[in-house]
Amino acid sequence: MSDFTSLAHLGWQPFFQQQLTLQEWDSALPGRIVEQHKSEIKVATAEEILTLPLVHSMPEMVVGDWILLTESEDKEKYFSRLLERKTCFSRKAAGSKVHKQLISANVDTAFIVCSMNEDFNLNRIERFLSLVNESAAEVVVVLSKSDQAESPEEFIQAVQSIDPLLMVEAINCLDPESIKKLSPWVNQGATIAVLGSSGVGKSTLTNTLLGESQQNTDGIREDDSKGKHTTTRRSLIPLKEGGLILDTPGMREIQLADSKDGIATTFADIEAFAEQCRFADCGHQGEPGCAIHKAVESGELDPRRLANYQKLLKENAFNSASLSERRASDKALHKYYKNVLAKTAELKGR
Repeated sequence: MSDFTSLAHLGWQPFFQQQLTLQEWDSALPGRIVEQHKSEIKVATAEEILTLPLVHSMPEMVVGDWILLTESEDKEKYFSRLLERKTCFSRKAAGSKVHKQLISANVDTAFIVCSMNEDFNLNRIERFLSLVNESAAEVVVVLSKSDQAESPEEFIQAVQSIDPLLMVEAINCLDPESIKKLSPWVNQGATIAVLGSSGVGKSTLTNTLLGESQQNTDGIREDDSKGKHTTTRRSLIPLKEGGLILDTPGMREIQLADSKDGIATTFADIEAFAEQCRFADCGHQGEPGCAIHKAVESGELDPRRLANYQKLLKENAFNSASLSERRASDKALHKYYKNVLAKTAELKGR
């Protein structure tokens, strides 16, 4: 049996419904990926949770995706097709690998969790914001460990210096009363993603929202206040309030790629200053008439924020170019193999 009582409970929305053809309305069964492994996925329908093997012919999928299933005469259910995503989180894969890694799909709201201790880092929050803004999901910055912070208000003000309109909540992830501040975003059918570095309280927050311990938790290293990796897989879990929560492994390395719009949204103030520069190709390195340089000198713009903006733009440009080259190389290789197979078939026919 499934822990879900209906498609609406699973997060089914008109956006997905309108993608079905008339034939699929009658015959296809919608399901949502709730757990992902190397060789298989777990898919929840309104009636049950199925385990489907991953095969080469399937598109790349991730937790949160909606798929359509078809049923054979012997009542076995098979993958039919992947539905278009409403939102999608992705990043450049960690390390030296040149490919994009999907994180989650069809998320309504992302909780960016950051602890109020020595590990608090505005640059990292801006990096996560760029990731979330690129996906077009709603964002809430959740400041954890409020019970250990002497002045939570100072941390809130620091985050809102990024954008005064940012939703920021300071909570104690262990306290059910404290996390009630997040209830406006946790409701029937809403999908929440919990993002943040290891040890900031993501799994603890998930457990408290669930009212039970489903995710392993661990402490933090005393020497640097950084966390220990606890969650090892991505999974979508139903909440008692009717929403769903995605817990993801802690990510210390978030390499941005194909995130130009997300960066522009996160740094909208700098983008606005740039439009006032005298020259359209201004490099913002102190050229005559540079509005950004003037804003830094006048105190309107924090030099830290400008430096991080330039760093993320440079990183995104480099990674996007690398991914583009990889895609072009893969496309050329696929075309080569296709031509070889066609030539082989032609020779066999002689």
